[in-house]
Amino acid sequence: MNIPFRKDAKFCSFLSYSKTFIASIALAILLSVPSLIYAQDSTAAAGAAPAGGGDAAKGETLFKNNCAQCHAVTDERVVGPGLKGASGRHDFAWLAKWVRNSQAVIASGDPYAVKIYNEYSKAQMTSFPNLSDDDIKGIFAYVDQAGTAAPAAAAPAGGAAAGGSASAQGGGPSDLFVLVLGALVVVMLLVLGVLLVIVSLLSKAVSGEGEVVEKGDFMGRLGNSLKRIASDPAIRSATIWIFVLLVLKATLDGAYSVGVQQGYAPKQPISFSHKLHAGEYKIDCNYCHTGVNRGKSAHIPSANICMNCHGVIKKESPEIQKIYTSIENNQPIEWVRVHNLPDLAYFNHAQHVNVGGLECQNCHGEVEKMEVIQQRSSLTMGWCIDCHRKTEVNTKDNKYYDKLVQLHAGESKEALKVADIGGLECSKCHY
Repeated sequence: MNIPFRKDAKFCSFLSYSKTFIASIALAILLSVPSLIYAQDSTAAAGAAPAGGGDAAKGETLFKNNCAQCHAVTDERVVGPGLKGASGRHDFAWLAKWVRNSQAVIASGDPYAVKIYNEYSKAQMTSFPNLSDDDIKGIFAYVDQAGTAAPAAAAPAGGAAAGGSASAQGGGPSDLFVLVLGALVVVMLLVLGVLLVIVSLLSKAVSGEGEVVEKGDFMGRLGNSLKRIASDPAIRSATIWIFVLLVLKATLDGAYSVGVQQGYAPKQPISFSHKLHAGEYKIDCNYCHTGVNRGKSAHIPSANICMNCHGVIKKESPEIQKIYTSIENNQPIEWVRVHNLPDLAYFNHAQHVNVGGLECQNCHGEVEKMEVIQQRSSLTMGWCIDCHRKTEVNTKDNKYYDKLVQLHAGESKEALKVADIGGLECSKCHY
């Protein structure tokens, strides 16, 4: 049986455009895959609400900055006893005296104070004489609220888990997402390949007036068609351009990744777990990194800070013994720096934490979930600029910004961003 195909100018033009269109789609798919793989979302959550008897929101901040390194809001023992139910065991007057000067309460012979002091190896609690009554009430309001809160329910399948106050930064997509995306791309390329073969067969079939395609062995005809496709100048050109563009993109990606250490997680001289200390025990970052609120550098904690707790806790641990060895030999612990910026870039922790109100997680990721600390964000210039363009300036109750807000409102209806107050000026970050 013969199947005649006759030349038609419009049909031939349609076939030519079809080949070009299919090749363009294939190229677009290949170039868009990296962007799809590394696309990510940001999440945010609101803070705690005030509780009765004191400002629990303010108390949470005070608790994390002053108490969390030694006490839990539950019954769990850390360095000191858990605080759950403390406001019910004692009146406020006793609690205020204990917080401001626990040694004075012990020296007075108070039975409960003496009992706790002896039970916890006579470890002295830090005194906080500067805390006001409202501050102390807020702390215990937060403890009561957090200690009685029901455990957070597990996130439903396919849903997002509640996050902290910081946006998720860095980190790649899930393995399942990459696998599904790869499978879809392969299927789409196979479909496009089949369509290209069909279009080429039709194109060759109408290449001559009255030319016919004889019925024969399918594989033989397919092989001949593939040979004709390979010899087609348009297909060869499209293949070469795809190859050139992919090589060019790989070269540019490699160039842009020079000096970027995203994912860097070196082995440290002591196996310190942020997941345990900052996550499980809720020790505030400021307790160890003492410079984060005061200056350019956050500071690496000294051995003395470690010994505030480990002079009593887990003294026999081999890792803790390394701290004792460091102190005995008068040699600092040689921690390996994880987050590095080039010397030409200036970054000030105090400016971002105190003025900007940023949480550590904004730049460092969810440190409280890291067993081994690693660099989660790229820390590139583009990453910083993008943050300055998106971040709104907190101008509430700050007269410094009143004039700037007024001038900005006269020119734009959008909120005042860091970029609007000089956040994109070169001299802001470069000396």
